[in-house]
Amino acid sequence: MSEITPDLVRHLAGLARIDLTEAELVRFTEQLSVIVDSVAKISNIIDANTPATSHPIPLTNVFREDEVLPSLTQAEALSGAPDSDQGRFRVAAILDEE
Repeated sequence: MSEITPDLVRHLAGLARIDLTEAELVRFTEQLSVIVDSVAKISNIIDANTPATSHPIPLTNVFREDEVLPSLTQAEALSGAPDSDQGRFRVAAILDEE
């Protein structure tokens, strides 16, 4: 059984500046006790030989292979630009140059 008591929940609620009714206090005490007990059970099962996991199901790479496909030429890409210089888009400066 966990050490979660109504007094502890009341204290934590006060620190968080949360007003709890008596019904909420009872419900949160029960819920927090279940959580703490569940974590304790898992902690008792895990030992030094248990590998750390970040995901319960092994993941594989879902990305596709890179393929070179036809695309715009540099001139085509710049054809709709309001201004360009040396094959690049030219935009107004947004930072002071010091």
